[in-house]
Amino acid sequence: MRSFLILLTAGLLAQLAPGTAGATNIRVLVASGKAVSVRVPITPSVAQGAAGYASWTVGALGSHLSLGGQDAGGDTLYLPPVPGSTVDIDGHTYRGGLLLKVVSGVVKAVNVLDLEEYLLGVVPAEMPSSWPTEALKSQAVIARTYAAARINPTSYYDLCATDSCQVYGGVARETASASQAVQATRAQVVSYAGAAARTYFSSDSGGYTASSLEAWGQDQPYLTAKPDPASQGPNSRWTLSVPLSRVAEVAARYGVQVGSVQSLTITQLSASGRVTGINVVGSAGSRLLSGADAGGFVRSLGARSSRVNFSGSDPLVIEGAGSGHGVGLSQYGAAGLARQGWNYLQIMGFYYAGASISSILADTRPGGLLTAGVPFREAQPAPLAERPAAPPVVALDPWVLRSPGL
Repeated sequence: MRSFLILLTAGLLAQLAPGTAGATNIRVLVASGKAVSVRVPITPSVAQGAAGYASWTVGALGSHLSLGGQDAGGDTLYLPPVPGSTVDIDGHTYRGGLLLKVVSGVVKAVNVLDLEEYLLGVVPAEMPSSWPTEALKSQAVIARTYAAARINPTSYYDLCATDSCQVYGGVARETASASQAVQATRAQVVSYAGAAARTYFSSDSGGYTASSLEAWGQDQPYLTAKPDPASQGPNSRWTLSVPLSRVAEVAARYGVQVGSVQSLTITQLSASGRVTGINVVGSAGSRLLSGADAGGFVRSLGARSSRVNFSGSDPLVIEGAGSGHGVGLSQYGAAGLARQGWNYLQIMGFYYAGASISSILADTRPGGLLTAGVPFREAQPAPLAERPAAPPVVALDPWVLRSPGL
């Protein structure tokens, strides 16, 4: 079948086309491999009057992309979003458009879409859709903020789609309740000092949030350690047994060589009760692990968090609380507060005390242009004005690639 597939170079994806103020696009790395399969919409102007979809296997030919085995003539291709359509990438369906790029012989597939549409596939992937509405709204706002703060014009993508960033499942993960939470909080972000805040979150604080300073050595005034009694998830309390032989293996990875490990003692705790000092005693001496190494060592043993106590000899018994780093919002805590009648602004005001709520006005890369922040204690839940969906991010110097046989 004779058809054309219009694909644009995307070397300047950081720039929006003129007249797009008020919209925010996000670029999400969703697939990576020697080859990627895609199914993309073709417009009537491309298909000589017959709209539909075309499927391609995209590979790498040296430093260039290939489509169906043919050299695409460059290392980057971009298909703009078609309103109301979707793209399929390795069997998964996503809203928006598609950027393809070769990096060191590997094909990278990036979904480019409006930030609000992106959140439709994030919120239900990060928090159960059956949870209280106000908790889902909190998740929507912090997920939006997390993404806005990580828009990176120096890279070809802003975020990954896994829990190394925040989980994004595309159209298949969308649910009605999560979508309603996204719409109800449209454009809202947590802000501090005029910019999008760092809205870290974890599953369960174990009853006490951690500060960003104790976790990563980064002092953010709105990320402090405090009691969090509403955080009562299935991992609020847990026990783990670890043979000392396993302890010795993990200790060696941290440069601790003390012979046969005999005992471990916690020597220091942070303000939130998380481990920041461990003395490892062995047949050939002892060694102190401190700071981030101490917490990393505990988690490497299989602990769900570093808010722990040690007991026993062999095996070492670790009794712990919570799951995750504990900084910022606790998802189980947010659900607990929502069940107590708190609204989403009150929930975020608790976990990000000292920060404010703002609205994204325009995409200015990075972070967007924000309205003046309103302190959470003064904010009232209210619908925000509709913002337009993001138009295609059109690169300069477009070019046309013809399908095989033409």
